[in-house]
Amino acid sequence: MYSLILRRTRLQKCRLSVNFPKKETVYLTSFSSAARKGHNFTVSYLVDSLGLTTKLAESISKRVSFTNKCNPDSVLKLFRTHAFTDSQISTIVTDYPLLLTLDADKSLAPKLQTLQSRVSSTSELTETISKVPKILSKDRSLSVYYDFVKEVMEADEKSSKFEPHKGKQENKIRNVLALRDLGVPLRLLFPLLISDLPHVCGKEKFEESLKKVLEMGFDPTTPKFLEALRVVKGLNKEAMEEKVNVYKRLGFTVDDIWGMFKKFPTFLTLSEKKITLNFETMRKCGLLDDEVRLVVKKFPQCIGVSEKNILNSVETFIGLGFSRDDVAMMVKRLPPCIGYSVETVKKKTEFVVKKMNWPLKAVASYPQVLGYSMEKRMVPRCNVIKALMSKGLIRSELPPVSTVLVCTDEDFLKRYVRKHEDDEKLVSELMGIFTGEAITKR
Repeated sequence: MYSLILRRTRLQKCRLSVNFPKKETVYLTSFSSAARKGHNFTVSYLVDSLGLTTKLAESISKRVSFTNKCNPDSVLKLFRTHAFTDSQISTIVTDYPLLLTLDADKSLAPKLQTLQSRVSSTSELTETISKVPKILSKDRSLSVYYDFVKEVMEADEKSSKFEPHKGKQENKIRNVLALRDLGVPLRLLFPLLISDLPHVCGKEKFEESLKKVLEMGFDPTTPKFLEALRVVKGLNKEAMEEKVNVYKRLGFTVDDIWGMFKKFPTFLTLSEKKITLNFETMRKCGLLDDEVRLVVKKFPQCIGVSEKNILNSVETFIGLGFSRDDVAMMVKRLPPCIGYSVETVKKKTEFVVKKMNWPLKAVASYPQVLGYSMEKRMVPRCNVIKALMSKGLIRSELPPVSTVLVCTDEDFLKRYVRKHEDDEKLVSELMGIFTGEAITKR
């Protein structure tokens, strides 16, 4: 029984309300009902219309959401009338799901007609768009973009000795092909073809920069590889040394600096003023110099957060009742929290403290709760706890936040659901709450 129920935990926890006994009815679902409705509909639509797995549909639904089938139906119909196969359409939607929200007649149809006039066959059109669906996001540069795409695709079908046509795009296409040979995915390559960014232009400098990035151990299959290439190619030797020296003056070692570069390459492009100002701003959070360095090493992105956002975060925490010592502890334990929006911090803190009655110190001790999803993690788990309390199955005080929110799904289920496996009806009810399948009765 339980093994079957466990498999259901893979379902998206979308509907977050729970039908409690009237005696102690608690609903934690008034916020984001529209978002949940859109998420549920999107997942169902992708599964039913394209035959995608639930897991893949849930992943796609994080990037696009809709509440009715009118627009996506029109888009799918348009693709099918242009001879795209179901497999190609599934690939297109998986790679670029925002196409389902575009106007089929006014936006997509004209682009398909433009491209169709440039191809020798329908199969060429469908194959190209299947491999590079983002081409349909282009407007004025559509034709040029298509030419570049075809050039690289044709190179894939030829030998490695392929030579691009002479002209101003020669260096760019040659360099993009070199990146392709290293394993950089096509989805990352094609935007470079029409980009004005200089890191895929030139020859000697490009080759030198590419070698450095590879030696640093960046994975060519990730976006961070291209980010590192952009930074290295954009900084000459003197500029690079100058940036490194800025961090060294703040007490970082060379190993620290290159370790941070691998996490966040862009941090070497920041100005000395920005770097030192943010270092000083984090001191205002109550951190000592060694603690600031520790935070930056763990999360170098914080150097890129604006001073205003950092100070706003601190003021928000103070305004919610946290002490400055609490703030310092939270930043050390969860450095990204200094960049969270005021709305996020308030909503999640108030949920934990006011809705669930955990002490403020619980958030200070476990600031990672501020990074959890309300819809997918916090509310479903808390609904299970409320249900157990309303049934008198948790007789003591509210369980610690660590055992409810911080633990894994498996540990949570083991602790609060599986222990009741002798009562199949109760387990089924709790799993319905946990997965969002319980239906609210008002």
